[in-house]
Amino acid sequence: MTTLQTVFSKARAENRAALVGYLPAGFPTKEGAVAAATAMVEAGCDVIEIGLPYSDPLMDGPTIQDAVHRSLTNGTRIADVMRTVEGVAKSGAATLVMTYWNPIDQYGAGRFARDLANAGGVGTITPDLTPEESGTWLQESKDAGIDTVFLVAPSSTEDRIGKVAKICTGFVYAASLMGVTGARESVGSAAEGLVGRTRRHTSLPVCVGLGVGTGKQAAEVAAYADGVIVGSAFIRRLLDAPDEASGLASVRELAAELAAGVRR
Repeated sequence: MTTLQTVFSKARAENRAALVGYLPAGFPTKEGAVAAATAMVEAGCDVIEIGLPYSDPLMDGPTIQDAVHRSLTNGTRIADVMRTVEGVAKSGAATLVMTYWNPIDQYGAGRFARDLANAGGVGTITPDLTPEESGTWLQESKDAGIDTVFLVAPSSTEDRIGKVAKICTGFVYAASLMGVTGARESVGSAAEGLVGRTRRHTSLPVCVGLGVGTGKQAAEVAAYADGVIVGSAFIRRLLDAPDEASGLASVRELAAELAAGVRR
């Protein structure tokens, strides 16, 4: 199993940032999610985030909301998420689950952590779980041997960044801007400063997400961050594709472009 520590150590040795790709489980189909994520890995993604479809995605923009809606319509459940993780982990990429807290809480924190570890998952990203409420999840994750990733934002105070960084074990997710997910014309100007502020509190890798969608943008972020996170741009390629084969070819093409970007 490829760990996050292995991924970032390899990227540092190659003097580049890691490329992190996101897709929700069950989109465009349950099998199609595994195929698309595997294509992304083959074209250069180092880490894959598998989104757990949730009916109240507060952080997600319209592109991801559309994909999540289709996933839920496809009947995707947590068991399907675990099967997706298992399939994607076989590609050799470090595979995480990005999920809001409520599904974990309803499923059972200990059960979720164990099932994820057994599926080959290496950790979780929980965007709406605060440090003050994370005690149970931190312990269950530690017991299961999986990493915990939390978010900092441009509005985060030094105290908040310190608290978040302290409970992260895989990397720190730096949101490039205030707002929801989605590819944009430019990455938030506050991102570089946020990475610098976060590094004062931790030696963990700091990865930037929200707004990255092109190789040029990936190169810009890779100049100051340890990892570049891309989600909506991959999903848009699948949404716009006329058929599954075209969608796979399109996400593969984008992953290759982004992978070249983080290596500039």
